[in-house]
Amino acid sequence: MLDRLQSLVRWVLFSRNRFALLLRVGCSIAAISIADWQISAEVPLGFLYLFPILLASRSLQRYQILILALLCMLLSEQFDGYAWNLSTGLPRDMLYFAAFAGIGSFVYEVNRSRQLSASHLRQLEAEMRVRRGLEEQLEHLIETSPVAILSADGDDRILLANEAAHRLFGTTADTVKGTPIDGLLPAFATIPHLDDSNRGIRTLMQCKGHRTDHSLFIADVWFSTYQTSLGPRISAMIVDSSEELRDREEGALQQLLSGSRIVVTALAHEIRNVCGAIAMVHQNLVRSGDLTHSPDFEALGTLVLALEKIASMELRETSEFATGIPLGSFLEELRIIVEPALLEADIAVHWELPSTLPTVWADRHNLTQVFLNLIRNSVHALAGTPSPQLTFRVIENPNQVSVMVRDNGPGVAHPELLFRPFQAHTGSSGLGLCISRSLMRSFHGELDYQAADSGATFVVKLSRSPSGSA
Repeated sequence: MLDRLQSLVRWVLFSRNRFALLLRVGCSIAAISIADWQISAEVPLGFLYLFPILLASRSLQRYQILILALLCMLLSEQFDGYAWNLSTGLPRDMLYFAAFAGIGSFVYEVNRSRQLSASHLRQLEAEMRVRRGLEEQLEHLIETSPVAILSADGDDRILLANEAAHRLFGTTADTVKGTPIDGLLPAFATIPHLDDSNRGIRTLMQCKGHRTDHSLFIADVWFSTYQTSLGPRISAMIVDSSEELRDREEGALQQLLSGSRIVVTALAHEIRNVCGAIAMVHQNLVRSGDLTHSPDFEALGTLVLALEKIASMELRETSEFATGIPLGSFLEELRIIVEPALLEADIAVHWELPSTLPTVWADRHNLTQVFLNLIRNSVHALAGTPSPQLTFRVIENPNQVSVMVRDNGPGVAHPELLFRPFQAHTGSSGLGLCISRSLMRSFHGELDYQAADSGATFVVKLSRSPSGSA
C-alpha cells in the first residue's frame, strides 16, 4: 500500500501527463488559497498564484488561461483580507487579472513557439534524411549508369563525370574535373551560354567525340542547360553510336551490292538472249559457205563466243538477308509507309486481309522495295482515272502466300513485255518490274501479272516460312 502511495505521489509530482500537470496546478492553487486565508492580511499572498498559472500555461488553451487567471484573481481577492470598494478593489483586481493573464499568455506563446520550432526542426531533419536518400540514389544511378553522364558549369568546365564517361573518353576522376567540356565534345563550343534572360535548352544532337588518346567516335548527346543558385549548368548524356553508324553503312553497302548483282544478272540474261540470236545467225551463215574463209567473219564468231561466255557468268541470286518475317506486321508497316501518300493523291485503299497471317520467307528490305515499285506504277497508271482505287488482297495456299495488288486503272497494253527491260513503250528504263522479279526470286519468291477484264493485277508470291504462323 505504501509503495502504491509513493508511486502515485511521484506520478503527480513528476509526470508530464496533462492530467497530472493539472492536478499539480489545482493542488498548488488550493495550498496558496489556504495559506492566504490563514495568514494575516498584512502579508498578502496573491502574487503566488503566478506559479500555478506558469505551470498550467504549458497545457491550457488561451481561453482556459483567461478563466484560470479570473479564478486566481477572485481567490486572491477573497482571502487577502482587504476590504473591497470600488475605488481600491477594482483597480487591484484588474492588476491581478492583467498580471495573471499576461504571464500565462506569455508562457503559452513561448511554449507554442518552442513546439513550432521543434516541429519545424523535426520536419527539416526528415526532409534532409529524404534528400540525403534521394541524393544517394541519384549518385548511385549516375555512377552505375551504362550511359556516359557529364555535368559542367557556366564556363564549360566539367564538374562531374561518371564511370561510364571515364571509360568512353579514357579519362580519370582526377584529370577530367575542371577541364573544358568542348575538349571532349567540340560541338559544345557552339552552344549559346545560358543567362537570366533566356530559357534553358533541351535537345539531342549528334557530333564527334574526342578521346584522350586522340581517337574519334560518333556521339549521340542528350543535353540540357539550366539555372541553379550557383550559376548556369550543363548536363549531358553521351552514347557512342559509331558501331550503329558502321552497321548502317555496311547494311546499305550490302543492299547496294545485292541490288547491283540482281541488275547485272538481269542484264546478263538479256545479253545472253541477244547472243543466242546472233549465234544462230552466225551458224546459218557458216552453213551457207559464202563467208567461210573471211577473216572478219571468223573474228565475228570469236566475238560472239566471248560475249556468250561473259553473259553466262551469272551471279548468285540467293539473298543473304532472307529470313522468316511475320506477314501481318510487314503489311502493317507497309500500310504506315504508303497509305498517307495514297490518300493524299485521292486514291482509295482497300486492305482485304485475314485476321491472322503466316510467317513468310523473304528479305524485308527487298520485299518493301518490290511493293513500293508496284504501288508507284499503280499511282502512275491511276492518274486521270475517275474514283481511283488500289486493293491489297491476301490468298493463302498450303505452301505459298500470295499478295495481290490490284488497281482500277486502264490496264496493261502489252503484258507479254512487262518484265523485259529497256522497252520503248514504258516511257522509262523499264527496269523496275525486271528488278522486282529478280528481287523476289532472290529469296525463292515470284512476281507475276494476272490478266483481268479491267485494271492491272500483280501477284507477289511468297514461300511460307518453316517457323509457322505469325
